[in-house]
Amino acid sequence: MLCGDVMHGSHMNEITNATPRIVLPAAGSPDPAGSVLFIGTATLLIRCAGFTVLTDPNFVHMHEKVDIGYGMTATRLTDPSMDIADLPPIDLVLLSHFHGDHFDQVAERELDKALPIVTTAEAATALRERGFGNVHALERWNEIAVEKGDASLRITATPGRHGPPVVSVALPDVIGTILEFQKGTGPIAQRLYITGDTLVIDDLKEIPQRFPDIDLALLHIGGGRVLGMLVTMDDKQGVELLRIVEPKVAIPIHYDDYDVFKSPLSDFQAAVEAAGLAERVRYLRRGDSYPLDAS
Repeated sequence: MLCGDVMHGSHMNEITNATPRIVLPAAGSPDPAGSVLFIGTATLLIRCAGFTVLTDPNFVHMHEKVDIGYGMTATRLTDPSMDIADLPPIDLVLLSHFHGDHFDQVAERELDKALPIVTTAEAATALRERGFGNVHALERWNEIAVEKGDASLRITATPGRHGPPVVSVALPDVIGTILEFQKGTGPIAQRLYITGDTLVIDDLKEIPQRFPDIDLALLHIGGGRVLGMLVTMDDKQGVELLRIVEPKVAIPIHYDDYDVFKSPLSDFQAAVEAAGLAERVRYLRRGDSYPLDAS
């Protein structure tokens, strides 16, 4: 079986000729194993169905600062588990929004400018201004199909709001994403949900209606605060989202790497235990991998 023990039925909306496409060179045979490697912050290396996807590339090191807008900076407190030079060949970059702790100066300098990047319209404009020429913008609930040989990856943008209404207008637009990996015309092999930097909002309740069988959710938590206001999920909101989306397994990321993160992982662990959801949550240290063929 390809990248997972559980096979899903087809998505309710078939890929049509109108669906935007990224066609990648077919190179080698798909790796049947599949994994999610946690590099740090919201940076993941996802391998499935022969695809290698990098998310929210953040590669500055401990004590370095990144821009978070309006003259404000955040200081990194950890090191990434690898550098860009250590990465395998990347097929695609997935960027939830344009903030320095998600796309930093190292990524701007060292990533291949021709790599396909799927992101928000706002971030797409910023990236093009920086010389990235293969950028694809998605609005919420829009999708794009990525094809590589006989394998496909469908990416659907999900809602997100990076902070309460009073400050969200001053923060970047953000999307979460559903990733559906498929081999040939067979059923979906793995369905992943990456939350992006969002608070829990009513619009997220539509996710389980559209995607009722999520194999793995990657939760951007950490309780990030700007000017004293919560701008990413803390422990309580992380548990609330678990109850809304009901993934088979969830992994928290984006929780202790910057000085603006105020809700430690231990708070989330305690909240998960108190909610009786411990059997659904796995924890990764930077550099650890989660196998996508796990039940």
